[in-house]
Amino acid sequence: MVHLSSTLGLLLAAVAVTSALRFNVPANQKRCLKEEIHKNLVVTGEYEITEGIGYTASVHVTDTRGHTLYKREQFGDLKGKFAFTADEYDIFEICLTNHAPAGQNTQREFSLVMKHGVEAKNYDDIAKAEHLKPLEVELRRLEDLSDAIVKDFAFMRQREEEMRNTNESTNSRVLYLSVFSMLCLLGLAAWQVLFLRSYFKAKKLID
Repeated sequence: MVHLSSTLGLLLAAVAVTSALRFNVPANQKRCLKEEIHKNLVVTGEYEITEGIGYTASVHVTDTRGHTLYKREQFGDLKGKFAFTADEYDIFEICLTNHAPAGQNTQREFSLVMKHGVEAKNYDDIAKAEHLKPLEVELRRLEDLSDAIVKDFAFMRQREEEMRNTNESTNSRVLYLSVFSMLCLLGLAAWQVLFLRSYFKAKKLID
């Protein structure tokens, strides 16, 4: 049983990996990152900033329609968290701003860790609430991960079908346009022949 639990843990660790982004933000400037999130997914984020005397920071999360999902302005803390649920598939933008006091021009390092879906769930709290054993927690996590993978494949298949339909529609339109262009060229050529024939007859160059 212990071996099975360890194996499940290794599988989950291999599939669900969370990486932290670290980047420098110059004084009084901001850096924005974009994340593609599927519908009904819980998204969590943790940010950490290097210390700066008199410096403050702002964090702003928005969707493509400009709706604010999280906003914290000019705070002096060096770390914080945020969370939201995606109501629909969208690309979300996370902007971090480094506010410098007057006369200061020092860049600061920002660290951002984003988690969504299975990664964002707190299975320790679930285990306490439902009185689950460690192996049951791992099985629950594996079940959620399997569901997430199935949903991802279904989403990819849907996108593939949409792209295929778009390609087929585009090919049909190109074919119709090509046929129409060919008919126009044939009509223009016939008109030119008739026009030149009547012109030469008028000039009595041909019978």
